[in-house]
Amino acid sequence: MITLHHLENSRSQRILWLLEELGVDYEIKLYKRDAKTNLAPKELKAIHPLGKSPLITDDGQVVAESAVIINYLINKYDADKKFSSSDAKSAQQADYWLHFAEGSMMPFLVMTLVFNKIKTAPMPFFARPIARKIADQVMNTFLAPNVENTLRYVEAHLSQNTWFAGETMSAADFQMIFPLEAAMTRSDVASKLPAINAWVKKVHALPAYQAGLKKGGPYDYA
Repeated sequence: MITLHHLENSRSQRILWLLEELGVDYEIKLYKRDAKTNLAPKELKAIHPLGKSPLITDDGQVVAESAVIINYLINKYDADKKFSSSDAKSAQQADYWLHFAEGSMMPFLVMTLVFNKIKTAPMPFFARPIARKIADQVMNTFLAPNVENTLRYVEAHLSQNTWFAGETMSAADFQMIFPLEAAMTRSDVASKLPAINAWVKKVHALPAYQAGLKKGGPYDYA
């Protein structure tokens, strides 16, 4: 049986959605974040040296990285080819967005989170104004413009497509849900873009997504 090593409030929520869509048997091992650092617990390192989620184990094999897990599960368990692209163009789009999520979009969102934390992190009182000024400068001149540019690019694509690779769901959709959920909480721009909002709401309303939420426990992004 597939085991999903599921960290609360993490990228592994999208793997839960995919497992529910595939209708396969699986079990969940839930891991809680450290209350002080908000990082994954050391127990995950017993599964994979990097100690990060998502991870799955299947037939004695450990599979890491969201995109790799998504492709592995679809290639092995999507017997009806429900999530496989029917033509070369949609296949290329699915592959593009599968890598875009973590390669182009998430770095800016993660950096935004980090610099927001810098502004509120404990530090000597005399250093606080300097740290905040530097953080604001980086966010205003580099991060915010790049986040907005990325979101408007996604918005333009979703305004012309039902799913990321066209008219049917693909690996790309399972990968893209997390960065768009994260953007809704970290960017004022995301909440004002109708196609992104409609797409996220559509995913959240799916029975398989809702089933994943119930099994995975509290998830701040939904």
